[in-house]
Amino acid sequence: QVHLVESGGGLVQAGGSLRLSCAASGLTFRWYAMGWFRQAPGKEREFVARITASGGSTTYADSVKGRATIFRDNARNTVYLQMNNLKPEDTAVYSCAVGPSGETRYDYWGQGTQVTVSS
Repeated sequence: QVHLVESGGGLVQAGGSLRLSCAASGLTFRWYAMGWFRQAPGKEREFVARITASGGSTTYADSVKGRATIFRDNARNTVYLQMNNLKPEDTAVYSCAVGPSGETRYDYWGQGTQVTVSS
């Protein structure tokens, strides 16, 4: 059974930084692409970032490009999202997801971690 557990969220002032982590179990982690998504209150879930199985390629939403870095440690079965220069509009529940390498769908999701950015 695939299990994803996010951590690292919290309350931070605008301009600050956070590093989110997503620990995966129940799968051969290095075979799968990983993504980060977020959902703010009253809004639909939106894509934040994606990393390929090998970690060799990353994709970012325009809203976080230049402020976010997704990276993974396949030895630790963990994917990270480093967020810098946080803005109040980054406030959301951040969730990680896992999907087949080479495809854009995601099959498993974590419960999420709350990020709140105060102005």
